[in-house]
Formats: sequence, C-alpha cells, structure tokens
Amino acid sequence: MTPADLSRTVLHAVRRAVDEDALRAPVPARVRVERTRPGGSGDYACAVALQLAGPAALPAREVAALLRDRVAGTPGIGRVEITGPGFLNFTLDASAGATGAACVRQVLEQGLRYGWGAECAGQFHQLHHRREVRAAVVAGTVMKLLRAQGARGRTTCEEAADPDWERLGVTVDAHGRPPVPQVETRPVPAGATAAELLGRLGADATRWGLLRPAGHDRADLSEALLVQGEANPLFLVRYAHARARALSREAERLGFTAGYDQDVDAPALHAALADHPGVLASAARHQAPDRLARHLETVAHAFFDLHDTCPPLPVGDEKPSAAHRSRLALAEAAGTVLAGGLSLLGISAPEHL
Repeated sequence: MTPADLSRTVLHAVRRAVDEDALRAPVPARVRVERTRPGGSGDYACAVALQLAGPAALPAREVAALLRDRVAGTPGIGRVEITGPGFLNFTLDASAGATGAACVRQVLEQGLRYGWGAECAGQFHQLHHRREVRAAVVAGTVMKLLRAQGARGRTTCEEAADPDWERLGVTVDAHGRPPVPQVETRPVPAGATAAELLGRLGADATRWGLLRPAGHDRADLSEALLVQGEANPLFLVRYAHARARALSREAERLGFTAGYDQDVDAPALHAALADHPGVLASAARHQAPDRLARHLETVAHAFFDLHDTCPPLPVGDEKPSAAHRSRLALAEAAGTVLAGGLSLLGISAPEHL
C-alpha cells in the first residue's frame, strides 16, 4: 500500500462516517499522510481527525476513533493506533493479500447476492407514501434493501398507484392510509410525473435521479443524467460494469480465465468490495438507498484505478500470467458488486455500453 493508497483509504473512511451521519463535518478534498517521525508509532501518520474536530464539534480523539473503526481491517493495513491529541498511526501489513483474496472469492461465489445478510431478520416493515413518483420509487427500493437483509414488509400508497409507476419498476401492495409514518422525501421539480420523466429520461436515468440524492435533498432530473461521459455518475457506474464484462470476454478470447493466484496492489478496490455488505446493511437500516448509489460510484472509481494502473489483460507480446488472472478476478468481482447494487436500485447493468 502506497501513501496515495492510504490517503484514499482514509478519505473513504471520512466519507463513510459522514454518509452514516456518525460525523457531521465537510469532507476534505484530500487527506495527507506522511511517514511517522522518529520516535513515533507505525509506518505512517495522519492528522485528519484534528482537522475535522472543530467542524464536527467533537474531541479529535473521538473523531480519530470513528475513522479507525472504518479503516481497521482494510487490506494492506495491519494496525491502526490513536496517539497524542488525535493522530492516526498506521502499521502496514505485508501479508494482506490473503484477506483480499478471500473477499474476491466470496464475491465471485455469492454473485449478485454478495452483501445480502440478516441485519433486519425477523422485522416487518410497512412503508406508506404519498402518490408522488419519488416517494414511490424510494419506498419500493427501500423495501428491496430491507428484504435483502432478511426483513419482510409491504408498501402502501395513500391513493391508487399511478399506472405509469409500473414502467418504473414500482409496485404497491395496497392503497389507503394506514396509521404509519410516510416515507418522507422532498418533491421532484414541479409538474414532473412518471410519464413525463420516462418520456424524457427513460427508466434507468429516472430511477438514478430520484434515488441518488439523500432523502432531504432535491432530486436533479436534468438531461445531465443522459450524458455519456464519466462526469455523469450513472454512466460511470454502468460503464465500469460493462467494461468489467468486456474484460472477461476478451480474456476468454485470449484463452485464460480469472483466478486469484497472487495479491493485487489495489487497496482502494479491495476496501470498496469489503465495504459492500456494510453499506447494504446501513442503507437498509437507515432506509437510505442514496448510500448504495454513492458506494457504487466509489467501486467504479476504484475499478478504473485498477484498470489503468494494473491492466487485467496482456498488452502487446505479453503472455497471460498469474498476475493477469488475479487482476481479472478482481475486475470481475467489481463488476459483480456493481451489477448487484444496480439491481437493488432497480437499474439495468448492460453488458455493452
């Protein structure tokens, strides 16, 4: 793990803490790590907790503890300690490859259900919502997340469902007004209906536009959702999946298949894959599908880092090697997580894009 990898890992932990509402502070653009000074502990040190303590209105050591809990166990990191007023000290683990390999194999074995669990086992949820397109899409997606964590439940609408909701993948179990809280979301732009959104954006872009913002944020349903470029998060996520599938097809054509035979130096992607079960559980528990959408963006960015720095396919006169097999396995695991996450959001994961 390089200092740049470690910096990205800590920054990812900050984002997770903010997304989970454990830390209320602005996410910095970057996190600086540096070699531990003589007499210090570990290989690297980071002062980000001291930087965030003021905005978060928390003691720096408490902020450091929040981040330590989210960084501990990351492939490549052996130990995380808190020293002084709130410094994070990292000792790297040269034997982390086995942990990364176990995660990759688990993803490939479990497929699209990787990350499903029993966080909500034994619970029954009834989600009631207004006759409004965003509330309907959010409620239906939350129910899918809850069921993926072992819960049972039903969705109800205060009035008969809009017939066009079915084209958005929304089903309502019953209508009426039971004495339960509604799923609260801010409305979409005035005048936007399911039919209008479907005609202008299509089902996939509409669902992403409705689900990607946090529940208290206004949904942006502009034509930017249709832009075929990496600045569009929906395109980035779907393109990463399509690229992962293309790598598998090309590897088959070259006569080799994936197999995690040796460690791959891609800590950001290993961390994102390892985070996936926790993200699904958190998204279900907090009824916040936006957390899953943002996580898929993280996986996609980490996938392209792997793609650009550790090519899974041989180049030029290279012959397929154990390194290529392992990189391909990691790429396929990323594609699997992206496909599974998009499925839970009700969005298609194309093989070609």
